[in-house]
Amino acid sequence: MSRARRALDEAGPVLTAIGTALLLWIVVAAIWPSILPSPLSAWRALRDKIADGTIPEATLKTLIRLVFSFVAAILVGTLIGMGLAASDFARRGFGKLIVALQVIPSPAWIPLAIVWFGATERAVVFVAFVGAFPSVTLATMASLRQVPPLLQQAGRTLGAKGWALYGSIIFPAALPGYVAGLQQAWGFAWRALMAGELVVSAANAVGLGHLLVRSGSDLALLLAVLAVIMLIGVAVDLFVFGVIDRRIRRRRGLVIA
Repeated sequence: MSRARRALDEAGPVLTAIGTALLLWIVVAAIWPSILPSPLSAWRALRDKIADGTIPEATLKTLIRLVFSFVAAILVGTLIGMGLAASDFARRGFGKLIVALQVIPSPAWIPLAIVWFGATERAVVFVAFVGAFPSVTLATMASLRQVPPLLQQAGRTLGAKGWALYGSIIFPAALPGYVAGLQQAWGFAWRALMAGELVVSAANAVGLGHLLVRSGSDLALLLAVLAVIMLIGVAVDLFVFGVIDRRIRRRRGLVIA
């Protein structure tokens, strides 16, 4: 199958869904124009804010916060998850605490973040971090524990020990579950970040969430910013985690040529 055909197969369902949503949007906007601006109005607002640099600046600031908080969540969550997977006592005790942290809605952390860090960027980053790292921790722990003992025994028989055993046997076997956990954690981090930016409005703060708040009653601008937020989410899912997932499945012989 050619590369163009594969790209079309991947993008076809997405484009179909987007086209259906746009058609529904046009119909609803035509019936209730007072509550829903037309796609053309939203496009004009998006074009104007891109032209004056408002949306590009807000998007860049938001993505910087996201990358910082998500990388920190991956590092902390992976280390804690490895520790929980290695100790049955820690897993049965502290594992439940991580589950409790995961079920707390991200906006519930905002008052505590403001008390600790004030209405600053650090508060927003903290909310995104705490929204993501429990998922990374639980995914790391679960994926490592689901590696078949037979694979580990085979690795030890071939002479793999310590980090060599983890690097050549355990980690590769746990990779699909780990990546799925990262994909879930990314979604939690993105939503938590948006919640943090919506609530924590520091002076002169710039971000997509802040832009949503400042759009006020301008529904066209509000929809334009929401479209940018959704497009970023779809792009990350399709071009980051989608690519990683295909490569993993291809290496495991799960993709039909």
